[in-house]
Amino acid sequence: MDRNTLTGLVLIGLILTVFTIINKPSEEDLKKNEQIAKTKEVKVNEDKSIDSSAVYTDSTVIKTTSPIVLTDSTESVMNNVIVDSSFTRETDKFRIDFSTKGGQIQALYLKEYKSYNDYNTNSSAPLCLFNKGDHKTSFTFFDGDQLVDTKNLNFSIVDAPNDQAILEATYKAGKIRQTYSLKNKSFNVDFKVEFIDLNGISKDNIRLNWYTSFLQTEKLLSEQRRVSTICFNELESGFDYLSETSEDESDLENDVTWVAYKQSYFSSILHPKSPFQQKGSQMKVVTYEEENKRDSTNIKDFQSVFTLNMDKNSNNTASFSWYFGPNDYEVLNVYNEDYDEILNFGWGLFRWINVYAVQPVFNFLLSMGLGLGLSIFLLTLLIKTALMPVQWKMFVSSVKMKILKPKTEALNAKYPNKDDAMKKQMEMMNLYKESGASPLSGCLPMLIQMPILLAVFRFFPSAFELRQQSFLWADDLSSYDSILDLGMNIPLYGDHVSLFTLLMSGTTLLYTFMNSGNMQQPTQPGMPNMKVLMYIFPIMMIFFFNNYSSGLSYYYFISTLFSILIMFMIKKLFVDEEKLKMKMEAKAGAASSSEPKKKSRFQEKLEEMQRKQKEALKNKNK
Repeated sequence: MDRNTLTGLVLIGLILTVFTIINKPSEEDLKKNEQIAKTKEVKVNEDKSIDSSAVYTDSTVIKTTSPIVLTDSTESVMNNVIVDSSFTRETDKFRIDFSTKGGQIQALYLKEYKSYNDYNTNSSAPLCLFNKGDHKTSFTFFDGDQLVDTKNLNFSIVDAPNDQAILEATYKAGKIRQTYSLKNKSFNVDFKVEFIDLNGISKDNIRLNWYTSFLQTEKLLSEQRRVSTICFNELESGFDYLSETSEDESDLENDVTWVAYKQSYFSSILHPKSPFQQKGSQMKVVTYEEENKRDSTNIKDFQSVFTLNMDKNSNNTASFSWYFGPNDYEVLNVYNEDYDEILNFGWGLFRWINVYAVQPVFNFLLSMGLGLGLSIFLLTLLIKTALMPVQWKMFVSSVKMKILKPKTEALNAKYPNKDDAMKKQMEMMNLYKESGASPLSGCLPMLIQMPILLAVFRFFPSAFELRQQSFLWADDLSSYDSILDLGMNIPLYGDHVSLFTLLMSGTTLLYTFMNSGNMQQPTQPGMPNMKVLMYIFPIMMIFFFNNYSSGLSYYYFISTLFSILIMFMIKKLFVDEEKLKMKMEAKAGAASSSEPKKKSRFQEKLEEMQRKQKEALKNKNK
């Protein structure tokens, strides 16, 4: 393995390291962000001393633009006894608990899925996406100079079919009607709100307040938090999202066609019939402090305020489609609304590789009835087979550089001074050209493999297909595997030992050792020792991947194992080092005995730079 190939490997390792580091906020950053959230927390006093320019959730405040003056009529509405009774509607996909307080969804259970705790204990309980107090929606509007919030209104249940929930609240001489329509074989709930005969109120600034705090559903709560955020699709500029790793908030810069509250494997996506207006719309992600009771049970707080586009020709109606379901590419892609963008498959080229190559092949293997472990094995085999010509090129280049190693070391010894760097470089180029070798021929194939390596790094942690699928000792391929629980948390490592991570690190170390004979040592003081760096990287992987998806570690383990096997087969069966050496020497001899060829522009520039360097040295010595 030549120096340029090793440089490529080190670059890949550094990029993976950076990917890991940027996705894990430090404890200091988390505490800092949580302290900021705490300073912004506002509580409503019982004596009605309310900040009248704000719309409230449980823990934070999102400012509106207009001042609000509370009058007696508003106070009487707020002082009414709010009856919080609940009722249930069910489909084959989920069970929804509704509340008459504000006429809103109170809790939601996905029947086809389980939380990790229920899966681990063989419980038949459905997955609870959010429970009472974790999900709140309301509408606010102005009645003169008063702010009315529907969360403070009593709604009554209107007779409706079993696939609908209709709730009405009386306000003055009019009504506010909220209709939820469900259907089997769908993760969607159609939601409609009508403001009927509400004369004298401002219907141009009706806003929707949406708050959700998802419950923990997976094995490792910290990993769920690491990938959870608010995603949205702007009408003009397309898909965007708030920070996944820390608190974040944003005012909308354009109208928005849909908004997703996304956690690791499930999401709630709200799609209005008419886009949410940019003016007055805001979104915010809030993390929890350690003393918060939700810190050990919930993921994050997602909060939004959206200005509606009302249909004034139909009782001032706003209509929505609400998705409550899995972050499954095959499910989301059916909607043809770019919902699949919420899946973190990487950006640009990496995402294209996952969406148009890795995902279809993986789904095809699963459709054949193969298990997850075997499917990942075959996927790895197909990828490595497709890349075999690249690995062949890398190995042949590595052998050529190994053959030339004595000659390159002789040149380094011949020109030890920095002043002779140009001359040494020219002779190096002539040596490579005459023998038919090139240092770039080992580096470029590595760069070709890098996009696939990084694409897969994003694919497996995001693939819903791995969730709660066991293989060998791993009980859930979407999360870490453990062969030993340590009973304590080791900084930067964790509280368990992942065997797939150890196997991945071990094979990488073996692969490095097998290629160590081709490593060129640094010839100048201050340069890093490539051999040391290459041995450090597999050790670092033990810490970086211990909490990651065991499916990802399993893939890298099998991939490196195949690389070792392919390299061994090429070396023993296809490439004869002695014959290649004789061929290179014959080519070098033919090149030296033939007529001198025209110099390339690069060589001419090097010679010109060398000439100028010599002239500068002469002038300096005068």
